Amino acid sequence: MANEWPRLKRIYDQAEPSDGKRYLVDRLWPRGVGKTEAKLDGWLKELAPSDELRKWYGHVPDRWGEFKRRYRLELKSKANNALLSKLALEQRKETITLLYAAKDREHNNAVVLREELLSKNHPTG
Repeated sequence: MANEWPRLKRIYDQAEPSDGKRYLVDRLWPRGVGKTEAKLDGWLKELAPSDELRKWYGHVPDRWGEFKRRYRLELKSKANNALLSKLALEQRKETITLLYAAKDREHNNAVVLREELLSKNHPTG
């Protein structure tokens, strides 16, 4: 059964059957996590912020608004837009969970990615 939105979860949190399909959305592989224990259905590093943007942001809370703006611009590329559309369609059919490594659960790229997927599933909303 598909959720109305993708779930967000730290890659360090235990995998659960209710996660559905699990996709890592970070550009770098998380430290201390084995590929088998991650229980991933995919690693969507293409949808992660560029190295330049990731390094600039550095998880500094005062940069969050500008990070979101810049990251959304990166997501508008033709390749990323196609991948986002595919993920949005998949999400309509089954539960997906976007996984990230950041300690901050409210200010990370997965939060922005989720918002973009929501806008694709609800273009008028």
